[in-house]
Amino acid sequence: MSAAIVVRTPNWLGDTVMALPMLAALRGAEPAARITLVGRWATLLAGQGVADVVLPYPKPLAARRRLARALAAERADVAVLLPSSIESALAAWSWRAARRIGYATDGRAPLLTDALPLPAPRLHQVDEYAALLTPLGVSGGATAPAWTLRPVWTLRADSGLDAEIARLLTDAGVAADTRLVGLHLGAAFGSSKLWPAEAFGRLAQGLAAAGLTPVLLGTGDDADTAAAVTRAAGGPIASLVGRDRTVLLPRLLARLCCLVSGDTGVAHLAAAVDVATVTLFGPTDRRLTAPRGRRSRTLDRAAPCAPCFLPRCPIDHVCLTRIEPDEVLHEIRQAVA
Repeated sequence: MSAAIVVRTPNWLGDTVMALPMLAALRGAEPAARITLVGRWATLLAGQGVADVVLPYPKPLAARRRLARALAAERADVAVLLPSSIESALAAWSWRAARRIGYATDGRAPLLTDALPLPAPRLHQVDEYAALLTPLGVSGGATAPAWTLRPVWTLRADSGLDAEIARLLTDAGVAADTRLVGLHLGAAFGSSKLWPAEAFGRLAQGLAAAGLTPVLLGTGDDADTAAAVTRAAGGPIASLVGRDRTVLLPRLLARLCCLVSGDTGVAHLAAAVDVATVTLFGPTDRRLTAPRGRRSRTLDRAAPCAPCFLPRCPIDHVCLTRIEPDEVLHEIRQAVA
């Protein structure tokens, strides 16, 4: 049994959600260990019952050095590295973890004590994260992420978040009993994952005709896209673009009856809170990163260049433009029936 375990969590929201089954399996196998999560989205996992300490991973080099000194003082028995970068291996080495487990990628094998080969063929990201526990003798566990919305020790805080979400929806003109379909417009990966604004606008029209209320979601960077979707729809659409906060996301998504998006982290979080999802795949491979949820659906279209895994399409973006709004509407209606 290990007394202290540090897990370097992924740099992306979706990958962090897909790590939940692995983290839950680790917690179950090591109930007495002090488990520390370190990563960009690690603090969002507070209350999920998978760790004792959750720490953000700072960007400034000086702050990372301070963090390294603090973690080195604890002399972790094990560090499990979910990112495949050499930077994460260097960090674990600076933390003085006795064992450093990760995939042998990016030339970092000499920095690892347990350097695992990448699975061939590649597995779904959930399964590849779970396989990192093999050197610790941990196997099994859930195959799909599940998000706990109401930890008993944070009921008061959760109530405050619910009230804030209610205010945001009221300000956006959304009635309390409305059946909401979230249209998430952005993708941190790049523009190649974005469905056209005109298609979102046509989908919004179809949703309204079907008795469902579309609500636009995204960061402040998606404001121009939201305006283009509204123009394409020919009328106003409720919008929370740029108005929500990360801590609100799980509870906000739980308010939806369905989420439509590209291959984004928000889709994985929605599936984990048991919301129906319709995820549109183009440059990436649904076999590797499709949301895993009992109500998750995916759409993609064959293209000779897909999946290309490029952040920006150098040609005509046919992989996503071939997905028609009527097809997406059909999937939504099936998902919420």
